[in-house]
Amino acid sequence: MTIKEAQEIIDKWINTTGIRYFNELTNTAILMEEVGEVARIMARQYGEQSFKKSDKEVDLADEMADVLFVLMCLANQTGIDLTAALEKNLEKKSIRDADRHKNNEKLF
Repeated sequence: MTIKEAQEIIDKWINTTGIRYFNELTNTAILMEEVGEVARIMARQYGEQSFKKSDKEVDLADEMADVLFVLMCLANQTGIDLTAALEKNLEKKSIRDADRHKNNEKLF
């Protein structure tokens, strides 16, 4: 599925199953919560923290999908076409960082 299709599917789901969008501020708080859940898994799976018994059943892919879902909700609510936004962002990075990383001694 494309990003555009995902945004459309989420919009349809929100307006049927979800009844309506939470307001933008609520969804921003939910996004931060979901990002925190990803961070918690990353700190335990790839960092130095250890899992608790209650953390053993976590699913990183599912938590990342939660982040993407809420981000797409916010994009829909604010009229942002994430495909166009990502294309523009990649173009900006390609110009700005054309030689930056190639000349970064820390990356070798």
